[in-house]
Amino acid sequence: MVENVCINPDLGREDKDPEVVTRMIILGPKANVSESEIVNQMHLLGLPLTIKQTCYGAMVSGKEKDVITAIKEVRKMDPYNIFTKDRGFPPGDPRRCRGHRKGPREGFHQMEKEFKLLGFVSDALKNPKEVSLEEETCVPLEEFEKIMKECLEEEKLDKDDIKDKKRSENKK
Repeated sequence: MVENVCINPDLGREDKDPEVVTRMIILGPKANVSESEIVNQMHLLGLPLTIKQTCYGAMVSGKEKDVITAIKEVRKMDPYNIFTKDRGFPPGDPRRCRGHRKGPREGFHQMEKEFKLLGFVSDALKNPKEVSLEEETCVPLEEFEKIMKECLEEEKLDKDDIKDKKRSENKK
């Protein structure tokens, strides 16, 4: 169990570099590409990146500029179904790697929950609709009373009209 509480892991120079970022590339449930296709596409770019294929897509680590370039290119393959997310640790980091931790990594269950929503996000990206972000407010009491009085008066007039029609029909 000592592996799970590894405080000072052996990290390489790249892993300590503040300019190096790691992003997770997550394929949505309606993706038209596979994990291996996006990994192959990133390798073909020839950028100095560390790329790892995963069950949800891939992890890519390197200088931020190179990582962003790779993600932009990969997203062209299926723009509505390829999502990215920051990851605070490089691929294979013993503090988070499932192989060292002997079970699901921290955050896996969160990502699993997010994955269930990606189909809806994908649909919204494909078919955008105009939405309003204005908060609904309550109708002021005075305005509500006014509306109710008008409705009740109209209803009373309608009932009176019906009564008048019945009277005139009965007279005939």
